[in-house]
Amino acid sequence: MDRQDVLAKLLDAAAAAAKVVMRVYAESDLGVELKAPGDPVTRADKEANALLLEMLTRDFPGVPIVAEESDPATFEGFGSAPYGLFVDPVDGTRDFIAKTGEFAVMIGFVEAGVATVGVVDCPALGEVYGAAQGSGAFLITKGGRTPIHVSDATDLAACRCAVSRFHRSKSVDAKLAALGVKELVPTGSAGIKGVRIASGALDIYAHPSRGLVKLWDTCAPEAIVRAAGGIYTDASGRPFDYRGPVAQNEGTLAANRTLHAEALRRFATVPEVT
Repeated sequence: MDRQDVLAKLLDAAAAAAKVVMRVYAESDLGVELKAPGDPVTRADKEANALLLEMLTRDFPGVPIVAEESDPATFEGFGSAPYGLFVDPVDGTRDFIAKTGEFAVMIGFVEAGVATVGVVDCPALGEVYGAAQGSGAFLITKGGRTPIHVSDATDLAACRCAVSRFHRSKSVDAKLAALGVKELVPTGSAGIKGVRIASGALDIYAHPSRGLVKLWDTCAPEAIVRAAGGIYTDASGRPFDYRGPVAQNEGTLAANRTLHAEALRRFATVPEVT
């Protein structure tokens, strides 16, 4: 498939979903429910998911759509397909509920298990990011596309690091302390953390958790970070395999090549805390 055509269709779908999300965001009743303990879902998640399925099914016939709010039976066997779409209709649902503005509509496209095209639409912030492998990464506005690139920092002591606002533990905090960065910046949404690294606004995104990571949380930001010259892996340096299980690996680490390698080295020196 032509990646620029794919990107254009993902941007259109994300923009349409963002309008749904912002309509619900303005309402007093967000329709909050719990899918599981500590795992909320809102009416925005459900309505945006339905719209994205409709648009993406039309634009990408036969391509499996691995979406967070869909029945897993609808994307069973996705790993054997040559292409795939990974959708998080509202990434950062807790921030959506808390009205921090740090949430995003995320759509990623994969080829042979590799993330190659991504869109992260941050409607409350008025920011849209997109990328296609081979064409670079961009901040997209009405005025056009502005190329973005990861930070060129090489010294962690001078760096600002995006970290989770809600998902923290003694083990995570011990490893973050070992980084020795200038500042830890709590940030909502995996997608927003990713685009902050891709744009150079922050230097490194570190979530050194042992918890499994969902592929709809990684696909779009990984495509954008990689197209912006960075590396996006789990917290042990393992790549995400978009042909594999929906939940895989442990934590997340994104940065330029130098910072990524140094962060992995420092994480390895920290004993696990229980």
